[in-house]
Amino acid sequence: MTLLLMAAGSGSRYGKLKQFDDLGPDGEFLMEFAMYDAIQNGMDHIVVITKKDNVSFLEDHLAGRLPSEVRLDVLAQEITDLPYGVTFVGERPKPWGTAHAVWTARNVIDQPFCVINADDFYGQSAYANAAKFMRDYPQEDHYALIGYTLKDTLSEHGSVSRGVCTTDGNNLLSVDERLKLEQQGEQVIDTDSGLTYTGDELASMNFWVCRPGIFDVIEEEFREFLEDDHMIKTSELYIPKTIQNLLQEGKVTVKVVPSQDNWFGVTYASDREVAVASLQEKTESGKYPSPLWG
Repeated sequence: MTLLLMAAGSGSRYGKLKQFDDLGPDGEFLMEFAMYDAIQNGMDHIVVITKKDNVSFLEDHLAGRLPSEVRLDVLAQEITDLPYGVTFVGERPKPWGTAHAVWTARNVIDQPFCVINADDFYGQSAYANAAKFMRDYPQEDHYALIGYTLKDTLSEHGSVSRGVCTTDGNNLLSVDERLKLEQQGEQVIDTDSGLTYTGDELASMNFWVCRPGIFDVIEEEFREFLEDDHMIKTSELYIPKTIQNLLQEGKVTVKVVPSQDNWFGVTYASDREVAVASLQEKTESGKYPSPLWG
């Protein structure tokens, strides 16, 4: 089983590269706690997708920390990484999106894998539940989303974007991306669309269980994307959208697996204090060793 971490963001709202901020008690990055939790639950392959300029740094940083039996691949998400036979001429200031980040790993992953954001803390039970799902459901068309309660994923320091889920039992029906969610009194309001929520809805925090077959699907979508001049200029390829397309076409089933743990992230600089305190508390209570890698 593989853990793929998306770490190519620029951290514009955080003020610096939050993926490499020393939030842990011994200076660990937040992503290192994800790697630790994944390894504790039987994942033996770590893939990090980052910017080209950060590849060597991350390789050096992680190679001496991860257990020797764990395979590590650090890959660059690059604008020039295109499907065979396709060319792109023009300027593109930002990456092609999260689906393209996942597609970057197409040559190194050949087993079930989890996809997460490198700047989110998902909780230890999330990895245990994801690993159990991969063991219990080996079928190629069985995907999963680790779900969180919407009101528990908001920031006190500004609006956030979240995928609000519609489900039928534990089956995912759709994920609707809402761009500016914030708590207002007893409700959660998306100030972009005006929609209101109770806060008890399930939210996607981009923790997916995928199969290697998704790489071919992303490539097909990427080819179509690159043929649309308007899309090239204004849009990105998103992994939730790819999975939702597969779901609506009846090609996969997606189970919503409750995380049974608390999530936190570092969207804003003000979120740092909470993250540092939380990791310190979890370490002092014995959930993590310090230093993390001995």
